[in-house]
Amino acid sequence: MEELVNRIKEDGRVLGDGVLKVDSFVTHQVDPILMEAIGYRFAEVFANAGITKVVTIEASGIAPALFAAKKLNVPMIFARKAKSLTMDEELLTSSVYSFTKQVTSQISISRKFLSSEDKVLIIDDFLANGQAAKGLIELCQQAGADVDGIGIVIEKSFQDGRSLLEEMGMKVVSLARIASLQNGEVEFLEGDA
Repeated sequence: MEELVNRIKEDGRVLGDGVLKVDSFVTHQVDPILMEAIGYRFAEVFANAGITKVVTIEASGIAPALFAAKKLNVPMIFARKAKSLTMDEELLTSSVYSFTKQVTSQISISRKFLSSEDKVLIIDDFLANGQAAKGLIELCQQAGADVDGIGIVIEKSFQDGRSLLEEMGMKVVSLARIASLQNGEVEFLEGDA
C-alpha cells in the first residue's frame, strides 16, 4: 500500500534493536484518513471470505480494524489487556508476549461475542514475532470460530512472525513489509496488498 509506505518513509523513525516508531500516525496519534484507507483495503482483500467479525487487540489495532469492520458491515471486537469490573461473563483468555514492551499480557474477549458460527478477520498494527496474532487466533479457536485471515498494517519481515502464522495455516496479508531496519534506514519488501 503505497500511501502507508510513503508515510513510514516520511514520519517513521528507526530506534534500533528492530524498533520502528510510528507514533505520529499509528500507535499514539492516529491519522484517521490513513486508517480508513488501510481498513478499507483489508475489507477489499477479504470481501469474499464471508467475514462475520473483525478481531484485534487493544490499542493500536482498533482504528484499522474498526474501518475494516465498517466496510465489511460486521462488528469489531477488541481483546482487552486488562480485565475490567464490568467483564463478569465467561472469558476467552490467552497470554501474549509483546516484543516492543518486553512484557507478557493476559488478553481476553467475552465468550458472548464469538461463536462457532463466526468467520473472523484478525487485524493488528504490527507483526514481529507473531505472538499477538497467535494469541488472538487462540481466543477465536476457544470459541470454535474460524480465522479466515490476518491483516497486518506493518510487518517486520526480518522477524519470524509470518512463518509462525503461515505454519498455523493462516493467510497473512501485510500492507507494508519491512526487510530491514539496519543503520537507521527502513528497507521495504513488496506488500501483499
